[in-house]
Amino acid sequence: MKNTFGNSITLTLFGESHGEAIGAVLDGLPAGIEVDEGVISALLAKRRPASAVDTARREKDEFCIVSGVFDGKTTGTPLCILIPNEDKHSADYASLYGKARPSHADYAAFCKYHGFEDFRGGGHFSGRITAALVAAGGILLPMLERLGITVGTHIKSCADVSDRDFDDAKADIAHLKAAAFPVLDQERGKEMTAEILRAKDELDSVGGVAETAVLGMPAGVGEPWFDSVEGLLSHALFSLGGVKGVEFGDGFSMAKSRGSLCNDTFLMKNGEIVTATNHNGGLNGGITNGMPLVFRCAVKPTPSIAREQDTVDFLHQENVKLAIKGRHDPAIIRRICPVIDCVTALVLCDLLAVRYGTDIFGKGKEAL
Repeated sequence: MKNTFGNSITLTLFGESHGEAIGAVLDGLPAGIEVDEGVISALLAKRRPASAVDTARREKDEFCIVSGVFDGKTTGTPLCILIPNEDKHSADYASLYGKARPSHADYAAFCKYHGFEDFRGGGHFSGRITAALVAAGGILLPMLERLGITVGTHIKSCADVSDRDFDDAKADIAHLKAAAFPVLDQERGKEMTAEILRAKDELDSVGGVAETAVLGMPAGVGEPWFDSVEGLLSHALFSLGGVKGVEFGDGFSMAKSRGSLCNDTFLMKNGEIVTATNHNGGLNGGITNGMPLVFRCAVKPTPSIAREQDTVDFLHQENVKLAIKGRHDPAIIRRICPVIDCVTALVLCDLLAVRYGTDIFGKGKEAL
């Protein structure tokens, strides 16, 4: 099992949903970077279940930084964050062992780990592990902000309800940073909430699309071919179990358009080279072109639903039925938005470190 991502700045995730703790190790960070635990706490709160549209599992996410920070600044050595698991109901899963929950990793994990995996709550495959990823993002996102780079994700659509597009991206990202429900149009957010609660009442779940914008990335970051910005972001984003599709710029809609409509023409504006449109999402040839980086993630409906479903007992090799009990989200689209921000921060910090060296994070945006 490989649990590490990155080339210069790396992140390793560890732990299981119902184990003693989960955590993250960030390696390759420069020394002297300020660590604000309040930022980490605020990000974890955005991911944390908070209402009827979320799971009833209520973890406090009281983290502890056990290495790599001294007197509030990074030391340059591996930084380890631990988050205890406190609100565990492992008994909910005792009767499920051996039964392949539809669209879960149970059977695939059994085949790979020969029955030695921790199956409770999905074990290492659980969305619970994203809390550790978000805690790491509480260090990485401020590193980007010191370079003038900001990241924001909103729910572009949920069920059949769509939010508006990014307009004034700078203001929209600032709004999302403070928003409890990450949408740009609050009325649409209320409609989404109603759809999620309706699915919950029907013992079902709904999916959605999350849209992310990144401002301030300098042109010239990334590599052609295998380490393109799109490739590395997709690699990291698809590590999130709920993500089933990623598109950049206008994405799949470009397939039914024309070059005359999709091309982003270049022009000079206020002494800078920009493009008149941004159909390609800030990327050309796998490399940033200085325009806003824009991409979307398709997020599937939560597979844990209370309706009776057909499956197999792979231990006894027989067909069975199951209805999943326990505490589950009727939609994960709200809670995945801060996770996507943090995955994005990891990839961009690593790309910038490869391009400029890690010392760039201590110099500020004027160094780009």
